[in-house]
Amino acid sequence: MKQMTLKGSFSLCGKGLHTGLSLTVTFNPAPENTGYKVQRIDLDGMPVIDALAENVVDTQRGTVIGKGDVRVSTVEHGLAALYALGIDNCLIQVNGPEFPILDGSAAIYIEKIREVGIEELSAPKDWYVIRKKIEVKDEESGSCITILPDDEFSITAMCSFNSKFINSQFATLDKVDDFATEIAPARTFVFVRDIEPLLNANLIKGGDLDNAIVIYERQISQEQLDSLADKLQLEHRDATELGYIQHKPLVWENECTRHKLLDIIGDMALIGKPIKGRIIATRPGHTINNKFARQIRRDIRKHEVQAPIYDPNEEPIMDINKIRELLPHRYPMQLVDKVISLGATSIVGVKNVTSNEPFFQGHFPQEPVMPGVLQIEAMAQCGGLLVLNTVEEPERWSTYFMKIDNVKFRQKVVPGDTLLFKVDLLAPVRHGVSSMKGYGFVGDRIVVEATFTAQIVKNK
Repeated sequence: MKQMTLKGSFSLCGKGLHTGLSLTVTFNPAPENTGYKVQRIDLDGMPVIDALAENVVDTQRGTVIGKGDVRVSTVEHGLAALYALGIDNCLIQVNGPEFPILDGSAAIYIEKIREVGIEELSAPKDWYVIRKKIEVKDEESGSCITILPDDEFSITAMCSFNSKFINSQFATLDKVDDFATEIAPARTFVFVRDIEPLLNANLIKGGDLDNAIVIYERQISQEQLDSLADKLQLEHRDATELGYIQHKPLVWENECTRHKLLDIIGDMALIGKPIKGRIIATRPGHTINNKFARQIRRDIRKHEVQAPIYDPNEEPIMDINKIRELLPHRYPMQLVDKVISLGATSIVGVKNVTSNEPFFQGHFPQEPVMPGVLQIEAMAQCGGLLVLNTVEEPERWSTYFMKIDNVKFRQKVVPGDTLLFKVDLLAPVRHGVSSMKGYGFVGDRIVVEATFTAQIVKNK
C-alpha cells in the first residue's frame, strides 16, 4: 500500500468548544513522509507543530498539542477522521488556539474529506505492526489500554460511568472501514455536574446543546440549574426532569462510549504511523491515551526498522528452483533459500544459516561466525532477484555490484540463525542501474544494513 494525502484543500468554520472563538480550520494536501502538521496561521511566523504524542501538553478536556508557547487544542476529532480514512500526510492550518468543535463529532470531517477525495503518493505506507502485547495502566484511575497483535487495526472500548444513565458500556470497531458510519457521528458529552467546574477552569465557553450530549442525572436546585443555563446562554428547564437534554437525540444507546473510541483513534493518530494491532481500552481518556501513544512511540524508536513477518508455514513466492532460474549463483555462493514477499519496489528473502556452510571451516573453527561480506552478498542477491523480476527473460541477465555504502554490522550471525533480508529500491531502475537499501534481521533485530548500487547486464 502507498501513502495517502488529500486531493485538494477544504475548510471548516465554527466556534471553539473551550474558547468560544469563531475559528476556521483548513486541511491541505502534503507530500509523502510529512505526517500530520498543525500550523497557527494567526501568529507571527505561522509556527508549525508536529502532531506527535510527545508534543501533547495538556489532556484535561481534550488533546492539546504545543511547541513552546504555541498551542492548539481539540485536535482529536479531525485527526481521527484522517487516520481512519488512511490519510498519512496533511498540513492543517487554523486561525486560533483550537479546532472548531462543529457538531461535537468527526462526521463533518469525514464528509469533507470524501468530497475533496484522497490521492495516492509514491512512497510505501509505513505500518507499525504490533508483534507482542503492550499494556499501559493508571492504577489511580483504573484506566488501562492494551494492544495485541492482529492483521488489521481494531479497537474495543469499555467504559464505566458513575451514572444510572450510562453506567457500563462497550463499543467495538472491528474494521476501520466502518468508522465513517459507526463511530464518526458519535458526539462528545458532558455531565451537568461537571459543567460548573469546567466553566470555572475557563473551559467550554463554546459548549451548547448542538455540539454535545448533555447528561442531567443528579438533581440540583432550580436556582443552580437556571444559573448554569444563563452562563451557557441556554433556556431554562425544569430541574426535576432528569435525562439527556441536547437538541438532537442519541444516535446509539452507547454513543458516549463510541465517542470515547473516536477519541482513542484521534490520539493514536499522534503515534505518527498507522498501526496493525487490536486495542482493548478500559476506562479510556485523553491522559491514558497519550501515555499509551508515547509508549508506542518509544517502541517504534527502539525498533527503527521492523523485521518482516515470517511464517515458515506459508508457501514461498520463489522457492530454490525458481531462484536458480533467475540467478547464476550455485554452491557454495547461492545465499538465498527462498523469497517470501515480492512487490514492485521491495523484496524479502530468507537465508537459513547452518553449521554445514563451507565458510565455517575457517571462519572460525572454534567460534563459527558468518562473514559480513557474505551477508552483504546474500542481501545483494535478494536485490538482484527484485531487479531481474522487472525485465523480460530474466535468465538472460546478470546483476553486478557497482558501489556499496553505509555498511553496518550490528550483531554476529551464527549457525542456527534464520536471516531475513528486506531490500527496497531507492529509485526506479534507469539504464540498467538501480540503487537499493537493504536490511538483514535475525528475529526482531537488525544485524546488518547497507546501501548499494547494482547494474543488470545482458549475458553474452
